[in-house]
Amino acid sequence: ASVESCAYFVCAEALTNVAKHAPGARTSVAIDQDPGRLRLVITDDGPGGADAGGGGLAGLRHRVQALDGTLEISSPSGGGTTITAEIPCAS
Repeated sequence: ASVESCAYFVCAEALTNVAKHAPGARTSVAIDQDPGRLRLVITDDGPGGADAGGGGLAGLRHRVQALDGTLEISSPSGGGTTITAEIPCAS
């Protein structure tokens, strides 16, 4: 349940950020599970430049790290944003 909740919050916050900072951007959400790991990738084709140290994204990073997972944010200015969360979980 904690992994599902974490994945939900990562996705919800990422999509909220797209709606707020890149209205009209195309967005995709991909989820896959391998033995022992859930991987969630949210991408958009907005303007990029997301502040990975900002409150919302930093909060997501802490939430994922609390479950021994990782959160990566790629958001070059002018190049869209990709948020990737990998969270350990039971198979």
